[in-house]
Amino acid sequence: MRIVGVYSFKGGKEAVEIKHQKLLEEVKSIISHVDSEKYKTKKSREKTMKGRLLYSPKRLNSAFKRYFIEFGWHNHRVHCDYSIQYYTPDYTSNKLNKGAFREMDFIKEKLGIEVQFGKYAFMVYNVCAKMTIFSKLGYIDTGIEIVPVKNFADKMSTGVSYFEQFVWDLEQRGVADIDIPVLVLGIDK
Repeated sequence: MRIVGVYSFKGGKEAVEIKHQKLLEEVKSIISHVDSEKYKTKKSREKTMKGRLLYSPKRLNSAFKRYFIEFGWHNHRVHCDYSIQYYTPDYTSNKLNKGAFREMDFIKEKLGIEVQFGKYAFMVYNVCAKMTIFSKLGYIDTGIEIVPVKNFADKMSTGVSYFEQFVWDLEQRGVADIDIPVLVLGIDK
């Protein structure tokens, strides 16, 4: 695969190049090692693409995971300790804190990575919430979000979001004080 789109959110490109140049080279190498054609294995059952062979987001994610682990990256889970203080006095629940967690795909030397071949809401959540939370907790200082460009997303199931849409929304949203620097990489086959 190859990087065909680069977007710097809150100075993400510059921050990653300054703080994590060696790790950025690893990320580029990992992306180039993933042979997307091996993962064109999903037979569509959707009306508009019935029978068409599509790229499998699940298998693509697994391929990225293998390479990131090979390069010494690890995922990280944070247990969620939910409070009951906001419940109304007449409500009780015995399902609180039963294995709830937040997880970052890959972390190494305070650089957080998310690989996203899912719905649009997950891309926004990764950059505008999850990376901020992991930074506040001291696990990362910058992030990289790896997403397909529209040309690639069009060859997956309906509903997979893409780089161009994501960048437009981030630009319209603007940057908040709590955001962290994130480099958004758009990839294609």
